[in-house]
Amino acid sequence: MDFKSLITTKIGTTSTIAEDGSVEAITLLSATPNTITQIKTDETDGYTAIQLGFEDKNKSKLGKALLGHVKKSKVMPRIIKEVRINELNEEHSVGQQFTADVFSVGDIVDASGVSKGKGWAGTIKRHNFHRGRKTHGGRSYRRPGSIGSMYPQKIFKGKKMAGQMGNENVTVKNLKVTIVDVEKNIIGVKGAVPGPKRGTVVLRGVK
Repeated sequence: MDFKSLITTKIGTTSTIAEDGSVEAITLLSATPNTITQIKTDETDGYTAIQLGFEDKNKSKLGKALLGHVKKSKVMPRIIKEVRINELNEEHSVGQQFTADVFSVGDIVDASGVSKGKGWAGTIKRHNFHRGRKTHGGRSYRRPGSIGSMYPQKIFKGKKMAGQMGNENVTVKNLKVTIVDVEKNIIGVKGAVPGPKRGTVVLRGVK
């Protein structure tokens, strides 16, 4: 089974014209080479996974524990992420690099990243509540309303209320790869992916 996963950085969005003349929104991702920093197996770790290192960081800014961890791969990664796999390919080894050519045009991928943080938000912005009527002495314009009854005397977990909005892990599934530029290390996917510009996005091949 071919390994189809990469850590990328979001560049921005653009658009292309398809063969039928329709305009498609494209998100461009910078796919600089990923290096295998560790291979996990059922025998040693209880599951199979490949740990990838992404982008370079100054050696002086890495702790001794991390320096010892990446010593075998001979890289100083800024970001390390783990991708679980079903089967381990014997050809994979620590220090091996993956580039944008692990994907092909037409591949379907899942994109995972941290969404943009919106700060503390009320129920109207966060959960699309309706506001109260601004008429006939009404005072409940942007209030959430009742959050529970007299019994049971508690608020149930998951109740839609004001709170932190965004800044959470989000996965957008089944995006189509439309651009693969190996020379410039750029991958383009159709649609939007979570996070701001220069945010980290992990692509996982679906089929």
